[in-house]
Amino acid sequence: MIITHYGKEHFKLQVGDLTVAINPVSKDGSGKVAKYGADITLITVNHPDYNGAEQTEHGEKTPFVVRGGGEYEVHDVFIKGFNTVTKLKDEKKDKDYQNTSYVFTLDGIRVTFLGAISVMLQPEHKSVIDETDVLFVPVGRDDFLLNPYDAQKLAVSLESKLVIPMDYDEQSLPIFLKEAGAEKIEPVEKLTIKRKDIESKLGEVVLFHEM
Repeated sequence: MIITHYGKEHFKLQVGDLTVAINPVSKDGSGKVAKYGADITLITVNHPDYNGAEQTEHGEKTPFVVRGGGEYEVHDVFIKGFNTVTKLKDEKKDKDYQNTSYVFTLDGIRVTFLGAISVMLQPEHKSVIDETDVLFVPVGRDDFLLNPYDAQKLAVSLESKLVIPMDYDEQSLPIFLKEAGAEKIEPVEKLTIKRKDIESKLGEVVLFHEM
């Protein structure tokens, strides 16, 4: 599996010819927009910073887009989505947003993508996750996303082999890295992993260069 980060919560996961996009930024969003073709696109919240599914239509590829809770099987990938809590609000309208977290297995690697959650998971959420190899967790502020202290506590409780922080800022990231004992971590351009590479790991943090 090859993982690429485009900023905020936008990630691309590739296994051979299969491409999974997660939370691409739309043209109306505040993050960097990236255009490429995907086979599957997962959207955790219908907000411009996370819902740019149209950006993953390119060439001959038109993705199957998942936008909410439920069970899906696409291109032999089994995906389970479950509702989680976000504090995202529309400043122009009286509107609250709903976040969906996803778990799926790709190339024998169990992935948990939490999306824009703002509070700790409930026991029923953890029972859905069961176990995870790679955890994508937001690291933000109490008034918006999961704060860095709770993000690290959650990562420890899920016993993930690899932990990938996302949606952080200059204040929240250093706190999270300190809590995780990963202050000296070197960012990577891309991450290439196989199941056997991560078997012995526990809670190892992976940080990406901003593209």
